[in-house]
Amino acid sequence: MKRCFTYLMVSLFAVVVLVAPAMAAAVSEPVTPPDSTVHGQPDKATLNAALDEFKSLDRKERRSRIKESKKWLKEYRADKKAGKSKKETDQTLLIILCILLPPLAVYLKEDEINSKFWISILLTLLFWIPGIIYALLVVFDEV
Repeated sequence: MKRCFTYLMVSLFAVVVLVAPAMAAAVSEPVTPPDSTVHGQPDKATLNAALDEFKSLDRKERRSRIKESKKWLKEYRADKKAGKSKKETDQTLLIILCILLPPLAVYLKEDEINSKFWISILLTLLFWIPGIIYALLVVFDEV
C-alpha cells in the first residue's frame, strides 16, 4: 500500500511539473489583433488611415477627441497606479496556486470568502485532484 501511494504521488508530481509550464505558457501568450504587428503596435497602413481620418475632422471635433483621449489616459493611469488593471502574470500565478493550494487560488480570484471558496475547500479535503480541477474552472471563469 505504501509503495502504491508513493508511485501515485510521484506520478502526480510528474504530471504537475509537466503540465503547469505548458498551461502557463498557453495562458501568458499575448493575443494580438489581426491588424497589428509585434508588440501590439499598429501597422503603417492602419496608422496612416487613422491620421488621415483625424486630419479630416474640423477643429472643434479634433479638440473634443484630444480632450476625451486625455481623460481616458488619466483614468487608465489612475487604475494602473491603484492596481486595478489585471495582468497576465496574475493569471499564471493563480494557475500555479490552483495546483499547490486550490482554495487560496479561488479566494484570490473571487476576492471574498463565498460559496465557491467553501466548495473548493471541501473538494480539496475529499481528494486533491477535484479541488485542483474546480479551482482551475473558477480561475478560468468557467464556473
